[in-house]
Amino acid sequence: MSNKLSELNRRDFLASTARTCLGVTLGGSMAQLFTSQAIAADTSVLTNGGGKAKNVIYLYMSGGMTQLDTFDPKPEAGAEIHGDKKAINTKADGIQLSQFLPNLARHADKLAIIRSMNTTQGAHGPGRYFMRTGYTQRSSITHPTAGGWANKLATPLNKTLPGYITISCGNDHPGAGFMEPNLHPLPIGDPNSGLQNSKILKGVTEKEFHQQLDLRQQLDHDFDEKFSKGHKDVRAYTDMYESAVKLMRSEDLEAFDLSKESLAAHKLYGSDKFAKGCLLARRLVEKGVRFVEVELGGFDWHDDNMGQAAGKLPILDRAFSALIEDLTAKGLLDSTLIVLATEFGRTPKLTPQGGRNHFPKAFSCVMAGGGVKGGYVHGETDATGSEVIKDKVSAPDFNASIGHALGIPYDEIIYSASKRPFKMATREGKPIMELFI
Repeated sequence: MSNKLSELNRRDFLASTARTCLGVTLGGSMAQLFTSQAIAADTSVLTNGGGKAKNVIYLYMSGGMTQLDTFDPKPEAGAEIHGDKKAINTKADGIQLSQFLPNLARHADKLAIIRSMNTTQGAHGPGRYFMRTGYTQRSSITHPTAGGWANKLATPLNKTLPGYITISCGNDHPGAGFMEPNLHPLPIGDPNSGLQNSKILKGVTEKEFHQQLDLRQQLDHDFDEKFSKGHKDVRAYTDMYESAVKLMRSEDLEAFDLSKESLAAHKLYGSDKFAKGCLLARRLVEKGVRFVEVELGGFDWHDDNMGQAAGKLPILDRAFSALIEDLTAKGLLDSTLIVLATEFGRTPKLTPQGGRNHFPKAFSCVMAGGGVKGGYVHGETDATGSEVIKDKVSAPDFNASIGHALGIPYDEIIYSASKRPFKMATREGKPIMELFI
């Protein structure tokens, strides 16, 4: 065998061995379990004096969520900007939200609303990438998301579950970027289906299963001895089997099964796919998954903004509110940071088609729980929502704030394979300290 390891051939060999010798399937999400397990101990350091959050539930609104119809309404700006909707009072004195968010209005005393987000990216793909990573998209490298950094810099909370899971996120998700394969997220496509291909094949007994595990170890022994010390990816692929077997034997597998939840819980969150994703996220953080991202798409409203808002925003309103209520009832809100983010905002002035176009100059994001202030608004836009006039916040600042909430060293330098230095906070990102209690 050549001293030059072929990663693709190695991966194909292991997958084939798993199917034919172990009697297990490793397709779909289970095939990537190894990439978010087996976290290296020498990178698991929590900083002293950090935030209160142990977990993050990151809600991503793909398409560019309109700030004027959600968290930064401008009722005095006139119909050409505000449309025919109303701004409603909330449980937090002095804070108004759009009429489309009545449930969140009841929980505004737990929300930290950032109304002064600003980005340099006005296209969807680069905008999503920049918001999630804090870095401008490049063809030569993929940067880690906040979840990738959390998986790299924080100690694992559960020995059998992955530290980073994405739910209903697209194929262009950066994941852990240039970091080791074992730090990438485990993707769940449909929250109702849970973790697929995670059980022993029908007809394979426990005795046969263990015999096949032994056979795999014998077949791989010489290869592992030769390459595992010098190739971190070989170690990651080998760890796949141990991680998979641990999870297959773990009672924590039930965390992926929404049928274990009560009818009352399902009713609280709602029936939409995003709602089920939020419910699954709560189950996962309850079991010690460090970072869970759930995506809700469909916010690119170039026409009929008000009609589309009336259809889409109640889904967000209900599920986000349910997370706050559910985590509070379980005593987990103080240790769980809920993040609501999007790539950019929408133009203040409505188009002749009643829509709003892309608008990177000013938009809103939200945090709740995890040691952030409730009933707080950070930053300000002008009377029409056209310009940030106070406390401008960038994507690097936003990600640094997540790192601070988790108490991880967001300013620590990590080197890519090409020996280039990177930080979660990037070169310019600083935590928004006013957000924290």
